[in-house]
Amino acid sequence: MARIPTPQRVRGTQDIFRDEQRRFAHVLDTFDRVRRLYCFERVEVPVFEDTQVFARSIGETTDVVSKEMYTFPDKGDDLLTLRPEFTAGIARAYITNGWQQFAPLKLVTSGAVFRYERPQKGRYRQFHQIDAEVLGAPEPAADVELLTLADQLLHELGVADGVTLQLNTLGDAATRDAWRDALVAHFMTHRGELSEDSLTRLDKNPLRILDSKDPRDRPIADAAPGIDAYMSAEAGAFFESVQKGLQAAGVAFQRNERLVRGLDYYRHTAFEFVTDRLGAQGTVLAGGRYDGLVESLGGPATAGVGWAAGVERLAMLLDEPAVANPDVVLVVENDAAHEAAVKALAKLRRAGVSAELVATGSPKKRYDKALKLDPSETLVFTLDGDTVATRNRVLRGEGGRVAEVLQ
Repeated sequence: MARIPTPQRVRGTQDIFRDEQRRFAHVLDTFDRVRRLYCFERVEVPVFEDTQVFARSIGETTDVVSKEMYTFPDKGDDLLTLRPEFTAGIARAYITNGWQQFAPLKLVTSGAVFRYERPQKGRYRQFHQIDAEVLGAPEPAADVELLTLADQLLHELGVADGVTLQLNTLGDAATRDAWRDALVAHFMTHRGELSEDSLTRLDKNPLRILDSKDPRDRPIADAAPGIDAYMSAEAGAFFESVQKGLQAAGVAFQRNERLVRGLDYYRHTAFEFVTDRLGAQGTVLAGGRYDGLVESLGGPATAGVGWAAGVERLAMLLDEPAVANPDVVLVVENDAAHEAAVKALAKLRRAGVSAELVATGSPKKRYDKALKLDPSETLVFTLDGDTVATRNRVLRGEGGRVAEVLQ
């Protein structure tokens, strides 16, 4: 009989267990707790969408759309794509469901996202993100609140040391158009020196040349004109309000004039929280204002600002979370006492006490296993004549909870 081949994990995916899972869960639990402090609602959106949702929102010329999306025809020949990020799906849901009536909306979500890229440290083809968005709020206060939420999340995770908020503005439409024209003129004078990717971007997405990593592009990009010389009074006032709001909230930041977003619907604030603790891929959390996104998808003109962070990358920065030990372990010393122990186990768990039952193996092995679980208390079930008797031993803390529940 032929040997059945052992199934292998698909490249770029992961099985999250034990230590890694505890870090992963700690990120999500902390995110959920902090978002409640800021009164953000949770939303769930589909794992796949019509491909045009992402092509129109992320941009046909971006690497994500042109190289990294998992796109496939379904049985009805509709072209679908596994979500590579959350913002486009949330914007589509905003339009589809008529959520304009609830604006301004403060939303969060989390879950798996998919990008076909070379797997490397902290980057997978199926990975996980947390995401926060504000829709229908054109005021700089929305940017400040989102950034303050992100800053508090990093502090409460205990990973804020060595993480820097880099902040920039992309201005309003008039500012961006004037700056874009100046950049195109600058890069055209160096056309023969640019990399192949930047030559493509020069025709379709010139702002992206500013964040090129190609060493041929860096001197040219570094010498490019900055946005401040083209800033309208309104855009300058908006950015000033964001900076003052962050200062009032106690959120530290640095200006990075080369921080950009390539797509035309991005406006005003752009930001990244970066660290050198993750190697070359140093971005921990990133986002910006996208006032033209909903309109680009066919919806009404709607202000929007948001950010996303990789759960795996945040988890890599965490210290090892403590193992959650049970409050009590019930040891069945005599098998005739098993039924009484099961009854007590159910009662404890229904009262909110975490409990484990040890009822197999020799008496010594049962006690050894109970000690390895390191509970706060142990409760031993045995027989005293024909009657089930219990002995309780407090190992950590003051105890008393078990007796209170079972009395």
